This record gives sequence, C-alpha cells and structure tokens, in this order.
Amino acid sequence: MKRSFSAPLLALLALVVNTVHAAGFPNIPAPPDLGVKAYILVDFDTGEVLAAQEPDMTVEPASLTKIMTVYTVADALRKKLIKLEDQTVVSEYAWKQEGSRMFIDVNKPVTVDELLHGDIIQSGNDASVALAEHVSGTEETFATVMNQHVATLGMKGSKFANSTGLPNPDTFTTARDMATLARALIHDFPDIYALFKIPEYRYNGITQRNRNGLLGKDPTVDGMKTGYTESAGYCLVASAKRDGMRLISVVMGAASDGDRTRASQALLNYGFRFYETRKLYGAGAKVASARVWQGEVEQVDLGVPRDVYVTFPRGRYDELDAKAEIGKQITAPITAGQQLGVVRVALEDAPVATVALTALKEVPEGGLVSQLIDRVMMMLE
Repeated sequence: MKRSFSAPLLALLALVVNTVHAAGFPNIPAPPDLGVKAYILVDFDTGEVLAAQEPDMTVEPASLTKIMTVYTVADALRKKLIKLEDQTVVSEYAWKQEGSRMFIDVNKPVTVDELLHGDIIQSGNDASVALAEHVSGTEETFATVMNQHVATLGMKGSKFANSTGLPNPDTFTTARDMATLARALIHDFPDIYALFKIPEYRYNGITQRNRNGLLGKDPTVDGMKTGYTESAGYCLVASAKRDGMRLISVVMGAASDGDRTRASQALLNYGFRFYETRKLYGAGAKVASARVWQGEVEQVDLGVPRDVYVTFPRGRYDELDAKAEIGKQITAPITAGQQLGVVRVALEDAPVATVALTALKEVPEGGLVSQLIDRVMMMLE
C-alpha cells in the first residue's frame, strides 16, 4: 500500500467516520442469483456491503427475531440487571407458546443461562418468552426495550411486537437491519455470540440440534440463527471467519431449508473469494504529524480514534493509495482527539475509505512571546 502524507490546503473538517466503497469495482463478477426474497452480505469490520438484493424490503423475521431477544438479554446482563445464574419461574403463558420449544415446565425454576441456550440453539419460543418476562416483567414491556435497541442501532426498517418472531403485523425487518443487528451482537457480546455455534443442546431429557445447516458443514461458520414461518419462508443469518476476515450473510424468504443453506454458503464463498479486509491503522498509532502554531510545541502527532479496517478487491492491497490531508495553520490550544485532517484511501482513483485524523495529545498555548512570533510568521506564509 502506498502512503503519502503531504499537507495540502484543507478547511478544518467536521468529524469524519470510516466510509468504505469496496463493492462495485470492475473485474469483480456480479453476485450469484439466489432465488430468495432478499439478501445481503456485509463485512463485519467495515460494514461494507459486498452483495445485496432488495436489502431494504420489508420482510417478516420469523425466529431471526430471537437475535434481538438475545441482544436485549445480553444488554441486561451487561448492566447487571440480571445474572446468568438467576432462577426464573416459568409462567403458563411462556409454557404454552406455539411452534419450536425448549420444553421448559410451568412453575419449574430454570436459569437464565439455560434459557439462553434453549433460545439460541433450540430456538425455543417458550425460552424467549420466559427470558422476556424475567428481564421486563411482561413480553409486551420487553418488546418496548427491543425497539429501543432498534432505534439505538439505527435499524430504520424494523419493529418487534414479541420476543419470538411469531407472525404479528407489528413485527417486521429488512435484510440490512438483520446484518446491522448481527454485527452489533458479535461486537458487543462475543461471549454470548459463542453460544450460536453450539451444535446441540439437551434440556429436560430432550436433545435438539442447532437448526443452522452450515454448522459442521463449513468449519469457518460459527453462527448465527435460522427462522421459518409459512409467510416468512426460510431465513438464515450466518457468519463465518476465514484468515481474519469475518463476513455476515442474511438470506430472507428461501423456499426450503436446503435453499437457505445453499444460498448462504454461496454468498459467503463469493465474498471471501473476491474481497479481503485488512486493518489499515491501529487505534492511537501515529499516522502523520502536523505543524502547530502558537503552541508549547511545534508538532503534534496525528492518529485515528479507533482501529481502521478497509475492504477491497482481493489481492490488491499493494495498490491501495493512502493520502493524508491536514488542515493549514493549525493553532493551539489543541485537545487530544480533536480532528485536524483526514486520510483518504483509494484504489485506481476510486475511493475506498475516508478516515478522520485526530490529535494524539493535547497541545497547550505557548508563551506570549512565542505566540507573537508565530502570528507574524503566519501572516508571512
């Protein structure tokens, strides 16, 4: 990768977040035709969309809803509102849930940890409701919390009316939103995410296998969740990691269990074959430096506020061109984390990423004499 750290004239910019544009490069074939209602393939680290068909179409999530149920429970665990070892008492309402079940018993204690296993691995609707009631008192109140997470995560096309995904006109989503949710759960709660790769779970004398057909078939797949109702069709959110690159696929509305598995495998293979993702800069590492006027020191080191990853066509890392653009006549005082420029990454003049450059340390104002000298020098530049 080529790097250039010149400092052309540039007005001071507002905060720039990582934006990547890897998809759509020439010489990369179109994604496969999967024969499903909607799909999307995204890179976990960058959020780059590598392939999509109707990603913003409103669809029924079916049991993919349970990903948000698990996210909401995991958030309650993080906030110490509940504990994994909590004993919950199963209500008759939870026990009577239709569809897939964990087979918990009414009025019999069961731990939050057991319910999470039953919800994730066995896709138990009874486990979902029991978790919802333990966290929020009622499933209705729990759904309100779910939708608060929807808003926080920016899932603009989603709403949930229950914890199970059973058909309800107020439960809907999009493939893009499901990918957003999957990225958030993997990032925010890696220990909980690890449960999604468990192949089977036994409770109450009954062993049920994980319904994700890619587990065991593709050793790089370690999650995530299936869904099915007659109206939603067969759905699958899957995630795989190969050579340090993690992809997330979402398939909605396949005609059969086999079709959703094949479509998900095809998407993952496509992404890994034609794209790669690498860490460009580490959080806090020096990327460039800038002249400081009227400060205690004349130079300030610039870096990035968080790890920066870029996604690009496979095998073309050495062709990436990174250029730093730094504001002219930067004056003290400077606070640590203050944006002073950007790095623009391109491939054959096509933009790949724009990343904020921020001060790694504060720079206080210098003495009166040095300030006066710098003001004169600045006017002469």
